[in-house]
Amino acid sequence: MGRSFENRKHSIMKTAGQKSKLYAKYGKQLYVVAKNGVPDPEGNPALRNLIERAKKDQVPSHVIEKAIEKASGTGGEDYSAARYEGFGPGGCSVIIDCLTDNNNRTITEVRNCFTKTGAKLGTAGSVSRLFDHLAVLSFAGDNEEEVLEAMLDADIDVDDTECKDGKVTLFVPPSEFYKATTAMQEAFPEIELEVQEITFLPQTTTEISEEDRPTFDKFIEMLNDCDDVQDVYHNAVLPD
Repeated sequence: MGRSFENRKHSIMKTAGQKSKLYAKYGKQLYVVAKNGVPDPEGNPALRNLIERAKKDQVPSHVIEKAIEKASGTGGEDYSAARYEGFGPGGCSVIIDCLTDNNNRTITEVRNCFTKTGAKLGTAGSVSRLFDHLAVLSFAGDNEEEVLEAMLDADIDVDDTECKDGKVTLFVPPSEFYKATTAMQEAFPEIELEVQEITFLPQTTTEISEEDRPTFDKFIEMLNDCDDVQDVYHNAVLPD
């Protein structure tokens, strides 16, 4: 249906950083999801999907198990979600998702990333309206109609589907993510989901000039160094 997910996917930078930072980010996410639900992936679809993502990103089993074990105990950290929006180098739109136990520390660190690169931190809603907030499921195949039929049979509200370059991509509202994932696996048990995530897809893109490229790279690197930052989404298209 023309959403061109693969092209738009390349314009989204999701910070990962070095392995230790990646493990720390997943550890925090796993802890929060397990703590807010139940620390058992069989009874917590959100945790189950996050574990699968972590394994695909080669997060060691002991990191995953430690985070879940920690969530099983009493007390512990009290993390909350925080989202910041703004305009990065070259005028691109940026959304930053964080998990924090100290909002003052997090906003200070994020604001410094904007200030030190000449970017502008915006207000809530100033940028997110320029993105589609969607759950995305993608796998190798060409059976777009069968996938759509399976989703309709499961009473899932499908936003869009795309079949391109041997891959089928399904777009559904974030609230339908776990229901759609379960329905997909039940209808097509042989498939392996290459992408299964809730993300922000830009409605339009912004070309970053060669001149702005170094500042943009510095901006992303600084955000990546913030321990509380979990994901960064942007609409920038970088020069080859």
